[in-house]
Amino acid sequence: MSVPLLILILVAGLLLVVFGANYLVEGASAIARRAGISEFVIGLTIVGIGTSLPEMVVSFIGAIEGNSAVSVGNIVGSNIFNVLLILGVVGLICPIGITKDNIKKDIPINIGVTVLLILLGFNRDLFGLGENTLSRIDGLVFLALFALYLYFSFKNSPATQDSPSGPPPMKTVLAILAVLGGLAGLVFGGRTFMWAAENLAKALGMSDKFIAVTILAGGTSLPELAASVVAALKHKDQMALGNIIGSTVSNVLFILGGSALIHPLSLDAMSYIDMGVFLLSSLLLFTCAFAGKKNKLDRFDGTFFLLVFAAYMAWLVINL
Repeated sequence: MSVPLLILILVAGLLLVVFGANYLVEGASAIARRAGISEFVIGLTIVGIGTSLPEMVVSFIGAIEGNSAVSVGNIVGSNIFNVLLILGVVGLICPIGITKDNIKKDIPINIGVTVLLILLGFNRDLFGLGENTLSRIDGLVFLALFALYLYFSFKNSPATQDSPSGPPPMKTVLAILAVLGGLAGLVFGGRTFMWAAENLAKALGMSDKFIAVTILAGGTSLPELAASVVAALKHKDQMALGNIIGSTVSNVLFILGGSALIHPLSLDAMSYIDMGVFLLSSLLLFTCAFAGKKNKLDRFDGTFFLLVFAAYMAWLVINL
């Protein structure tokens, strides 16, 4: 099959994934609002996790097919895209305020999750034990931590069941249809996207890891990019930051945890540079609260994030 046709199929699959995620989030949000759940909880859970659904589909399919490079590379690449590219762009559009809760709880949790992935995934290189693999037990640990993360998020959320402002939610039947249609779009689009990406990689002589960290990760991060940029334009900076932190934590604990449970994931395809930039992105998010304008991710920080992201992309291209 020709390269231009593969690119068209890749784009078609990506559009199905993105629109599927959008309809799923819209339908789920409508159901949640009709159930009387507060806007805070809807944003924290449905929107944050919902924008990670494309990554979930791609990584789960990669795990089912035994392709660890795609499953792991997609998540590592997506989290790098989320922090360095998306928050870099958002920081240029509108400086993001960083609250005390962000500094004491949210950002440290993101760093802790990143460190945990490195410690569990690089047993051989770090401790001389076994292989550099996320086992099914590791997957269970991640999923248990994700359940605790959700529990405490709900527990610490506002207790009121307010009625969100704006137009009334869609009818329950339509919301259920949106959820089912969104799931169908995610599954079929993800499968199509994966097939086209793998064949495109072979046609161009690229590795599965390179495709996962660049094309797959960038494509599946589009929902986070759209949600965060819109939030920034509306000066809802905490929503933009919360969406990214929620997505990055969900990517590791829920998606990699679930992927490892489906099939143990080898991290051998990931280099020290990949994981170093992955960890650096989490640390930079913490340090920017104290550098430049205190408690702000300002335009200087955003520019620096984008420069680090560009340098990493250049390194990937040079080392094809």
